[in-house]
Amino acid sequence: MGTACCFQIFAENEAEAQRAALEGAREVYRLEGKFSRYDPDSYLSAINTLAGTGGELTVDDETAALLDLAFEWHRQSDGLFDITSGVLRRAWHFGIQNLPTENEIADLLERCGLFRLSWTRPHLQFSQPGMEMDLGGLVKEYACDRAAEVLLDHGALAVLVDLGGDIRVAGERPDDDVWEVGIRKPGSDEAAAAIWLAQGGVATSGNYERFFELGGKRYSHVLDPQTGWPVEGLSSVSVVATTCLEAGRQSTLALLKGRKGEAWLLDNAARFLAIDETGAAFGPLLSNASTLLNP
Repeated sequence: MGTACCFQIFAENEAEAQRAALEGAREVYRLEGKFSRYDPDSYLSAINTLAGTGGELTVDDETAALLDLAFEWHRQSDGLFDITSGVLRRAWHFGIQNLPTENEIADLLERCGLFRLSWTRPHLQFSQPGMEMDLGGLVKEYACDRAAEVLLDHGALAVLVDLGGDIRVAGERPDDDVWEVGIRKPGSDEAAAAIWLAQGGVATSGNYERFFELGGKRYSHVLDPQTGWPVEGLSSVSVVATTCLEAGRQSTLALLKGRKGEAWLLDNAARFLAIDETGAAFGPLLSNASTLLNP
């Protein structure tokens, strides 16, 4: 997953906890091995090899379900959530302070856009050579929910799954207590807020992990697939929802909407904390006394 991951588990005894943890970890590793764009042997890499030349294939049920979500999120975001936008990384190198040229962006935009794909479940077709898919915008949250389910199926009584800050809480703690989850300030180890959760998911989307500054302006790795340039407006959005995947949908789409993200979250009655590029925080989760037992 390219990040720190951990499980916190209540079980009848240590042996039961260890057994559940092993199975939960196997599920996370399975999904990483299947959908990692960094692993040349992954299923996603095989799809991208085909995408590079143009062609079609039939995908399995799990991949089909994720593609259904990707296309639905694309619709809900007015095209801003786009699993083909990874090609834009070829123009943006966040290890160096260098802006791409307009010609570089224009060339890559010709190979970007879900409208260039034909998707009729379970058949996927790439009509434009040179494309690629990246499911990283939803697989980690999906893996978080799946790991929680597997842990409970293998003897855990209650769990908190944390995959790089994307969190799922499930089961019933035998001590009748709830889980405390901190929401981190962008670029800091300090907490912007704390929530107490008995069930549900928490996801955070942010633009502060990878960026560079040039001429007093910050350029983040969160790219608009319609312009090819970084999205501006919000630095971080954290959302609490019934699942980590649903929390991820809301946080990701809001971040991509930039300055319109707050209004979109409010219109959708989201439980969120957003931090803009000035460091100002706002949203229902801002209070340190936020108590959300059953979102």
